Amino acid sequence: MLLTIDVGNTNITLGIFNNDKLLGTFRMTTKRSRTSDEYGFTICGILEHRDVGAKDVDAVIIASVVPDIMHSLMNGIIKYLNVKPLVVSAGIKTGIRIVTENPKEIGPDRIVDAVAGYELFGGPVIVVDFGTATTYDLIGPGGTFEAGITAPGIETAGRSLWGGAAMLPAIEIKKPSSILAKETISSMQAGLVYGAIGQTEYIIRKIKEESGYKNAAVVATGGLGKIIAKETDSIDEYRPDLTLDGLRLIYNKNRK
Repeated sequence: MLLTIDVGNTNITLGIFNNDKLLGTFRMTTKRSRTSDEYGFTICGILEHRDVGAKDVDAVIIASVVPDIMHSLMNGIIKYLNVKPLVVSAGIKTGIRIVTENPKEIGPDRIVDAVAGYELFGGPVIVVDFGTATTYDLIGPGGTFEAGITAPGIETAGRSLWGGAAMLPAIEIKKPSSILAKETISSMQAGLVYGAIGQTEYIIRKIKEESGYKNAAVVATGGLGKIIAKETDSIDEYRPDLTLDGLRLIYNKNRK
């Protein structure tokens, strides 16, 4: 079985695949203070909860945007799963050619999403990932990573809002019944959700306009992406497991 691990700034998302079938997904917080034993023990416990033993995992692939935890995470996997992980980094086969000004600046998470989006739709395709940051990436007809836009994530914007204003409470991020809010919580929800919808539609429209790819497909992923995708025709498909699928595809391209 293949264990795929997406290390984000907020959460670590894990997926276990049996060939091309995703058996389950799991999340743990991205804490920089875990030891290798804590990582290994936690991952084994999560897998056993889904009736997957450590010996069943014969391959691991990781994409990480948090370098500080990689030493402990890698050692934990090697010690407890007896597998040396493949890490998405420079030189790995992806099938995507980066043609931006500085290819090394493109995060591995964005490359993985690009691989999955291109596999799903071909090119051109716009991949939108609603995470700690909301990212918009353009992959051209030949599998070229041509441009990327980075905006604050919805939760990040929310934390900034209630963290910077003493009178505003922390709230659940969801679409309110109306944009015409009449009290504080729904007014914040309206601003965050409808603001994200408006941003999404405008940025996608501008990408298509400036690139000339008027018929580019648009695929979205990320935790809060489901809320936004339901509210706009600018997104063609929402795939919650897009990043994990991208990791599986990259592993298959590099399997010896």
